[in-house]
Amino acid sequence: MAISYKKLWKLLIDKDMKKKDLQKAAGISAASITKLGKNENVNTEIIEKICVALQCDVSDIMEMVEEN
Repeated sequence: MAISYKKLWKLLIDKDMKKKDLQKAAGISAASITKLGKNENVNTEIIEKICVALQCDVSDIMEMVEEN
């Protein structure tokens, strides 16, 4: 199993936000955005900041998927 952040990118589209907007709103680094883009592991503090900024739940931005 692997973590996918596809839901996060769809949510940003729905909210008409760019990755740069999310970075600023959540107060996270560009490196964290890059890690998210590559579906790499990020600190739970980063996930929390994103959820607070987007007013959403963890399940709204990430999910477990089968690895290919």
